[in-house]
Amino acid sequence: MSFPAIDVGTKARERKVILIDDDPLQLRIREAVLRGAGFDVATTTSADDALVTLQAESAETFGAIVTDHLMPNVSGVEFVRRVRRLNATVPVIVVSGMAEAESEYEGLNIVFRQKPCRPAELIALVQQVCE
Repeated sequence: MSFPAIDVGTKARERKVILIDDDPLQLRIREAVLRGAGFDVATTTSADDALVTLQAESAETFGAIVTDHLMPNVSGVEFVRRVRRLNATVPVIVVSGMAEAESEYEGLNIVFRQKPCRPAELIALVQQVCE
């Protein structure tokens, strides 16, 4: 899989991104896109596992979190609330096929994008929040 070369800058290349999506295909695609752009990417298919990773490595280790909205056990909204208890400022990007879900994140300081989120847009979003 090849993506256009986009300069994500030295600072962003040094930052980690954690991707959370219960759909393994979506997860692999986003991982390939961000790795191809030079990001260090950790992935998980559950919000619970992501929270364990964020606690173990410290949320400050990550330059951005990219999560799905609809997930089993812990919704995207509940996941973000838990992340905010760990770290109020780590950038969170929520990607969802449900435009109406954006209002559920009010006051949680997130960037919301509706699917499909094109590769260049995802890279630009992550680059922007990592700066």
